[in-house]
This record gives sequence, structure tokens and C-alpha cells, in this order.
Amino acid sequence: MNLKRHHIFYALIAFVLIFGLFFVLFPLPPHTAAVPAASSTPSLAVATTTAAGSASATSTDSIQPMRFEVVTTPDAQERGLGGRANIPENYGMLFVFPLAASYGFWMKDMLAPIDMIWLDTDGTILKIDADVPADSYPAIYYPPKPVKYVLETRANEAARRGWGIGTKVQLPNGIF
Repeated sequence: MNLKRHHIFYALIAFVLIFGLFFVLFPLPPHTAAVPAASSTPSLAVATTTAAGSASATSTDSIQPMRFEVVTTPDAQERGLGGRANIPENYGMLFVFPLAASYGFWMKDMLAPIDMIWLDTDGTILKIDADVPADSYPAIYYPPKPVKYVLETRANEAARRGWGIGTKVQLPNGIF
């Protein structure tokens, strides 16, 4: 009987170690993020699918139309705007996550500074990390509370548009 207890104990320890090893070998990736254009006035946004895990859309607000790319897959989200030397004005990458959480964003493989705009579920700006340097990796940036949406734009795009904490960004139809 004592030998049987040892077998159960060792099997339980092996299970815990294998389960833990799985998360070490396959961790959830940190993210870089992006969210669509918007302003404190209503805007119109239309999204069209362009590839697996991403879509493009245009949002019209009181300044100029904003084009953005919607990314929903872990691979596209991890890649983010990495590798792009030029991020145009009126463009952003919207990260859409399945659940609100405190996703960490990094600047790995970034070639240009960006704004990270953290959005509440209704599109209200909760925080703006402005002009984040391309060489800030391995620093990780977090939202002030769990979010489903993060918008990455060229550096100082939020200030150029007059966006601040509390500004409501018009998210594209079908995002909610």
C-alpha cells in the first residue's frame, strides 16, 4: 500500500513538471499593439478582410480619414509594426484580443517610434504611451487596466489628432 502511494505521488510530480515545462517551451507571446482611428466626434469606419488575422479599414473623423490594419491572430499581433521603417500619417494597427487582459507590448524589431494607445471596450482612450522609442526593447508597456483593444500609430499621431485620455475612438463595425 505504501508503494502505491509513492507511485501516485511521483505521477503527480511528473504531471506538474510536464505541465510547467509546456508553458516554458510555449509561452504566451508579449505583444505590440494597435487600435483604429477616432476622435471625440463620431466617425465612420468600414473594415474589409485582407489576410488571415488582419483586415484593413478606413475611419473618417474631423481631421482626415485614418486607415488602419486590424490584427487578431497571435502571430500577426506578435509581429505588429515590427520591421516597418516608415509608418505613414493617418495609419494605425488595431490589435483586437478575444478577452480583456493586461497585454504587454514591446518594441522588438521596431525601426520607428510609435504611439501605443490603450482603449477600453467602448473605444475610450485609457492611456497613451506617446513617442515610444524604437530602441526601447526589452522594455514592456502595459495598459492601466485590462483591455481588448490597443492601437499603434506613428509617433505623435495621437497628439496631432488632439486625442487624449477620455477621447472616444470610433472602432470599426463588427469589432465589438
